[in-house]
Amino acid sequence: MATINPNTGKRQLYGRRIGRPLKSNQAERLDEGLARFGLTLETLEQLQAQRGDLASLFPGPVEEVWLEIGFGGGEHLAYQAAQNPKVGIIGAEFFANGVSSACGHLLRAGLDNARLLHGDGRELLDRLPAASLSRAFILHPDPWPKKRHHCRRIVNTEVLDILFKVMRPGAELRLATDHSSYKAWMLQKLLDHPGFDWTASSKQDWSQRPADWPQTRYEAKALREGRVPMVLSFRRRS
Repeated sequence: MATINPNTGKRQLYGRRIGRPLKSNQAERLDEGLARFGLTLETLEQLQAQRGDLASLFPGPVEEVWLEIGFGGGEHLAYQAAQNPKVGIIGAEFFANGVSSACGHLLRAGLDNARLLHGDGRELLDRLPAASLSRAFILHPDPWPKKRHHCRRIVNTEVLDILFKVMRPGAELRLATDHSSYKAWMLQKLLDHPGFDWTASSKQDWSQRPADWPQTRYEAKALREGRVPMVLSFRRRS
């Protein structure tokens, strides 16, 4: 994860790029997957400089582009790519283990409408064209539970400002967390932001996933351990 260093004014990264050491088959899957689905910041910078369309990142025609920041093991990203073949999905994940897992899901399903950045999602956000996304996901991000680390939480005013810029009017922002303090933090940050409207009309809207939102291994583990996730949907204002 990253935040702005007050001494340098530059974004400072936190955390490790690799969790458990990759096994040989995981490393091979990562290499194969990134050769096919990999996306670099340099590619996005070139696209931005040329005022290109994100749809050009995908080999087939796509009608819209979605983004998932921190896709974990990639189950949700691969599901959405399979269910929405006319959508191009960009995902960013800091951990090599998760990127390798996502590559496996995409390779086994033979999907081509996904692109993966092995890196911090905030670095990617800075390089997206304005009004280029129809949907964005931030699902179960690192809660950084200690109070002194709350500034590292990805759901913050800075990130929401950038999302407002890169999302189209009416685009949907989906979020989820099972961490008790992050629930209040996340909801308050969204409600305080002038660019997004909460779509909920009943308790069910934040306590149950929509039909097109699959359960991930992380969520299943949280439920087994007695942590109930909160799911949120906000719309980008016109």
